[in-house]
Amino acid sequence: MQKKISTIPFTGTPEQAAKLQEVIEANKNDKSRLMAVMQEAQEIYGYLPVEVQQMIADGMDVPLEKVFGVASFYAQFALSPKGKYNISVCLGTACYVKGAQALIDGLSEKLGIGVDECTPDGKFSIEACRCIGACGLGPVLTVNDEVYGRLTDKDIDGILAKYEA
Repeated sequence: MQKKISTIPFTGTPEQAAKLQEVIEANKNDKSRLMAVMQEAQEIYGYLPVEVQQMIADGMDVPLEKVFGVASFYAQFALSPKGKYNISVCLGTACYVKGAQALIDGLSEKLGIGVDECTPDGKFSIEACRCIGACGLGPVLTVNDEVYGRLTDKDIDGILAKYEA
């Protein structure tokens, strides 16, 4: 599954930029630290928008394409912000065969976003994961750390309503 790049405008703060500059400064002479710098940048910003990737590329003196290649290859990196309520739908085998794709389709329709996207108000985001270890409850989704199991697409409205209030 290809990662989607955020269409939400970047809103980094000067404080975040200063923190990232400190991280880059401490690591700029060792290109093998690129991934570690990217991990710290994601901790600072919550995701790796192209603006942050460019800061890393410039500071570490590596091509932007290399930073983007690492960010888009490894699942640990997000190219879009996470919403206040991050919804993760399990697409592991047990959940998938029990209808997990219908959950993703229903969430996408209700929220107007796809997988790896965030609503413009920053309230909800959707992601797909491979397995959360609750196979007996499939299909399963989580909203932040709360687990919901044995779901159908008809359960989506009730779950979303809990967080829209």
